[in-house]
Amino acid sequence: MKAIQQGLYLVTPNWDDTDKLLAATERALGAGVALLQYRHKDAGPALRERQARALLALCRRHGVPLVINDYTELCQLIGADGVHVGGTDAGVAAVRAALGPDKIVGASCYGDLPRAVAAQAAGASYVAFGGFYPSRVKQYEVSTAPAIVARAAASIAVPAVVIGGMTPANAAPLVALGADLVAAISSVYLADDPALAVGQFNALFVARNTGR
Repeated sequence: MKAIQQGLYLVTPNWDDTDKLLAATERALGAGVALLQYRHKDAGPALRERQARALLALCRRHGVPLVINDYTELCQLIGADGVHVGGTDAGVAAVRAALGPDKIVGASCYGDLPRAVAAQAAGASYVAFGGFYPSRVKQYEVSTAPAIVARAAASIAVPAVVIGGMTPANAAPLVALGADLVAAISSVYLADDPALAVGQFNALFVARNTGR
């Protein structure tokens, strides 16, 4: 399994325009993305496979792992690096059994630390907490308290991801508390300069790790 680095966890938007998606993603990957998740909730099977294959090719060129949201079979079909499962998707243990020990399996844990502990025990490679802030893309209750990040750092060994309305400014306190990755969609894909946006997120980790 590829090691999961600290930094920006980029999640794709629901764009049917594959050329637009690939162009923005390539600019972002070139700036140093830690992990890419392909997520398109409205795509049909043919578009989903076409976009996932194209994104995988980009990720291979840039050395970035590609995780597929929800679709274990698509991950297996194209040889992606892993799967992210939500609260209503297949359980972590089932996905880990299907993919084997070498793939990434991520789990949404919302504001629930015991869920994260259980996900780690079931074979999760990382756990994701949130939403912390209102999102322009995902509709969910904004109820996750920042303190869960520090609690997770003290009780789980796998990387912790923070999600939900992330910008470089509002992600900063969560990174300071110990978040390993910041997941973002709109702050990068809707930015005038996706590469600049990626750099601003990554600067949070540089500042924390260097004490600046």
